[in-house]
Amino acid sequence: MTDALYLEDSTVTTFEATVDRVAGDRVVLDQTQFYPTGGGQPHDTGVLRADRDEWAVTAVEKTDTIYHEVDGDPPAAGTAVRGEVDADRRRAYSRYHTAQHLLSAVLLAEFDAPTTGNQVYADRARLDCEHDRFSESDLEALEVAINDLVDACHDVSWYTLDRETAEAELDPERTRLDLLPDSITEVRIVDIDNGDVDRTACAGTHVENTSAVGEFEITGRETAGSGRERIRFVLD
Repeated sequence: MTDALYLEDSTVTTFEATVDRVAGDRVVLDQTQFYPTGGGQPHDTGVLRADRDEWAVTAVEKTDTIYHEVDGDPPAAGTAVRGEVDADRRRAYSRYHTAQHLLSAVLLAEFDAPTTGNQVYADRARLDCEHDRFSESDLEALEVAINDLVDACHDVSWYTLDRETAEAELDPERTRLDLLPDSITEVRIVDIDNGDVDRTACAGTHVENTSAVGEFEITGRETAGSGRERIRFVLD
């Protein structure tokens, strides 16, 4: 099983690894900083290098383990490689994913509107939640609240808890552990300002302080089904 280094530190984008096995145009590494598609966040891209050889990493997916799709003939099993994640792409996703957490927290606290889905991109994001309809004044208030949290420079941290402890000690409305399969016995918690702003289960990448999110702007809303709203936003 590949050691998922990105869970430990989202800011690290280079690493050393060994190719465990090859599956067609995909390789499995003993450890990786490449984030696989999941949780509303796209996969990382970048390169693997070995001596004078280089392979572009074009897709990363997690099923039974983490698979890295590469261009050209892949490196053979046993090859020592250096991985380099596209740092700009990673940072963009980390900023947007952290902004999504801030928005989810405010929506739950101020509108009793739990998040039902999200998707982040490098230049925009959207969030779906349970709510009848947001007015223009609601959206303006949301913008102000999120930007206040950004400007407050709250620390963002992450850590792992066993599921039993998390279910006993954390707010179920915020962590939404009920959405995770029963097979998951350890959960990664993302915590903003020691839980005062947000504390939820998430395996995505994030910035270390809300100040790195940048200015938050809502670009629109639309109905996403009965009793559901979709909010679209960008970051400066």
